[in-house]
Amino acid sequence: MNDRHAETANSLRDEKTTGTEIRPTICSICNPGSHCGVDAYVKNRRIVKVKGSMETHNAGTLCAKGAAGRQYVYHADRLTTPLIRTGERGTGRFEPVSWKDALSLISKRLNEIKTQTGPESVIFYAGYPKWMRPFLKRLAHSFGSPNYASESSTCHTAVKLAAILNYGEDVSPEVDRAKCLLVWSRNPFYSNPPRSRGLLVARKKGLKIIEVGPLVTPLTRHADIHLRIRPGTSGALALALAHVIIEEGIYDRDFVNRWTLGFDEYQNLARGFAPDAAEKITGVPAELIVRAARLFAGSKPAAIMTGASPTVHHTNGLQNQRAINALVGLTGNFDVPGGNHVFPSNYLYISNGVETRDGEFMQSRPWSEMAPRVGEDKHPVWCRFIPEAHSMMAPFQIRSQKPYPIRGMLAFGLNYRMWPGSDFARESFKKLDFLVDVDLFMTDTAKLADVVLPACSSYERSELKFYPEKRILWTRPAIEPLGQSRSDADIIFDLAETLAPDDDLLRSGYEASVDWILKPSGFKVADLKQYPRGLIVNDVSIPPYRKYEKEGFKTPSGKMEFTSIVLADHGLDSLPIYREPVLSPVSAPETAKDFPLILTTGARLPFFIHSRAYRVPRLLHFQPDPMADMNPVDARERDLNQGDWVLLSTSRGAVRVRANLTETVPPGVVNMYHGRPEADVNTLIDPDYRDPISGFPAFKSLLCEVKKAPE
Repeated sequence: MNDRHAETANSLRDEKTTGTEIRPTICSICNPGSHCGVDAYVKNRRIVKVKGSMETHNAGTLCAKGAAGRQYVYHADRLTTPLIRTGERGTGRFEPVSWKDALSLISKRLNEIKTQTGPESVIFYAGYPKWMRPFLKRLAHSFGSPNYASESSTCHTAVKLAAILNYGEDVSPEVDRAKCLLVWSRNPFYSNPPRSRGLLVARKKGLKIIEVGPLVTPLTRHADIHLRIRPGTSGALALALAHVIIEEGIYDRDFVNRWTLGFDEYQNLARGFAPDAAEKITGVPAELIVRAARLFAGSKPAAIMTGASPTVHHTNGLQNQRAINALVGLTGNFDVPGGNHVFPSNYLYISNGVETRDGEFMQSRPWSEMAPRVGEDKHPVWCRFIPEAHSMMAPFQIRSQKPYPIRGMLAFGLNYRMWPGSDFARESFKKLDFLVDVDLFMTDTAKLADVVLPACSSYERSELKFYPEKRILWTRPAIEPLGQSRSDADIIFDLAETLAPDDDLLRSGYEASVDWILKPSGFKVADLKQYPRGLIVNDVSIPPYRKYEKEGFKTPSGKMEFTSIVLADHGLDSLPIYREPVLSPVSAPETAKDFPLILTTGARLPFFIHSRAYRVPRLLHFQPDPMADMNPVDARERDLNQGDWVLLSTSRGAVRVRANLTETVPPGVVNMYHGRPEADVNTLIDPDYRDPISGFPAFKSLLCEVKKAPE
């Protein structure tokens, strides 16, 4: 018996003698692909300890965030009763009311707006966590509003859009079968720690790793090559890699000749990015570019892994990502074993082969029967392929009231600090006629609401979970909801009674709706309840490889498109042309005189996830004060020492933070985490500083300066 199983056996004995019960559940504080299994030790109806479950992908481990689960669940700031605003917005003055009165007021006000100016005047918004999204999207469309929106307007969907423009659908790397992995601006050790274990196993088996990104990460020490780019220059580097691969003739000629559109134009574009020229743009030495290109193209199979958003959080982000994606097809690694496989997601962004009807469930009304979505006029390409409204455009339409007014919002986990120019977003939300926010805590955003509803954590509810390792789970509450807090799903289904009275499926209830989604799989919620630690499904069909040989590509041309027909039809660059970030030392030299450093924001930290963990003492202990990472070279030039209070400023404003001197950032670059209430770095970014195609905020390449703060 190994140590871990011996510990489990001892815990079971303790349960019998102390009255402590071990109840399996999940931690949902971060992204759906992680959501680690947790053994909650419950005594007298309270959680007394949490440990990672052995049966799940985290294999008995928990990250710092998961290990702090008790402090998160039992924090003094937890909302425990519905509240109605009594003071000015933002003051936090509320009075408690019953659930009946709160839901009645919400239904009355939202239906009034629907009658007066149309259902499209109400936005239904989903932030974190993501588990309620299928039900909220259906509620929005059954209400008649096209404006279901989410934080995905800043996360992953631009990466997905780029893949669709290249290949007609999204792809993902098969790490365990690849011989070379090009990891582009992703830090799996912080963004998805359990999954990084598989990366290390593959590394021991001989996987070659090329890392691209301006920061030194825990992955860097495992990489064979680190291409340390200037932020915002990924497109130039990708074209430089293509230049070497094409000029040296090490691309896949058969795939290119038979299955691609626009190769000649793409080749001509890449000719302008010889390694020496690319070095001047990206800062990556020419010899490293050549080495990386030869390693990637010469390893069969090879795959590319990008982050959910770092490559697209630039004013040139969408085209940068298209240039990166093109390397997959160029080298013949599209939809092959060990390459980038086409494996569509089945439920809530997870692919495991279990068939569902979640897409049909969510889209209860066709787009043709609803008004245009928020953002459809400004970002038609994004809205063409991403089935939701564009959150980034909501503050602008709330203010302009064009092409139609936005007057109400029903939000789950709304955080105005997610927006660039977050103060602009805050003031925009204050202009709404009616705002509802559902959350666990009285956040600064919740203080803007007319009604605040208390949600419960993953420890207090049931939900359907899919995992990539062919695992399905119906979670059980480990404890009763705190106070009067309720599951997000229960709130949605209760509101459906009056907001979507004609939707018989929503009115049938939560579990019945999940059963409907699961029908193609042959499972029901009742079946999954028999497996409290999850069910491994082995008899599922994994999509075959090289599907394009029979089906073609799901692009207008039926081929992989180096030149995009869709972009050309919209009057946009059809090739992945590299353009400098709007704010860079090259493109804005006058601005750079006062703000000579490049600011990049939002890189992951192991103990925070967006703004959700700042209030947890155990986690805040790791970084009590907001900090900006800067290279010691830049600090010496400014007479700054470790821990000094400094002003981090852009042309839009300044925040007061501590200087953290570190070699993890290169000279000339400043890196800061986002979402700190006392130093919100997003206030330093203009609200319209975005990619023109995807609409994504350019969080990761703008100009700044750092100076010692006054005493």
